Amino acid sequence: MKSQPRMNRERAKELLAEVDLLASRAQQPAGMRKSVVQLLNLEPTYNWVGLYLLRGGELRLDAWNGPAPTTHTTIPLGRGVTGFAAKSGRTEIVSDVSKEPRYLQCLASTRSEIAVPIAHDGKVVGALDIDGDTVNAHSSVDREFLEALAAKISKFCA
Repeated sequence: MKSQPRMNRERAKELLAEVDLLASRAQQPAGMRKSVVQLLNLEPTYNWVGLYLLRGGELRLDAWNGPAPTTHTTIPLGRGVTGFAAKSGRTEIVSDVSKEPRYLQCLASTRSEIAVPIAHDGKVVGALDIDGDTVNAHSSVDREFLEALAAKISKFCA
């Protein structure tokens, strides 16, 4: 288990600046997505990070980083927390996954989840799925940060 200092606005600004730097380096889209997932997984409350791309009516796992892979490499739109976030176009924060009937287990250690849709030109093109290994790991600061990050990386997901 990672230590658990929560995301704060100062750290969020630093990470968004790092993402801007990554984006300015003319990477291929797949390389950019992988770099962002690796960067996010360094955060203490981001135990497992996945980036899914919307293809047809399903989300397909494109890049991930964490202690173990997930069996959920394809998620139908509207299924699970991440599929629901992608379908609704709204961020979902689940403070305690044991109380969430939509939750699709990735790791046994997961206690909380945040799923953020990624939209490009007004259409959802993917989603970020981040698991935490403590209850209440994600706050409104995580929501604001991840929504801003999703906007910055959307062109690499379209």
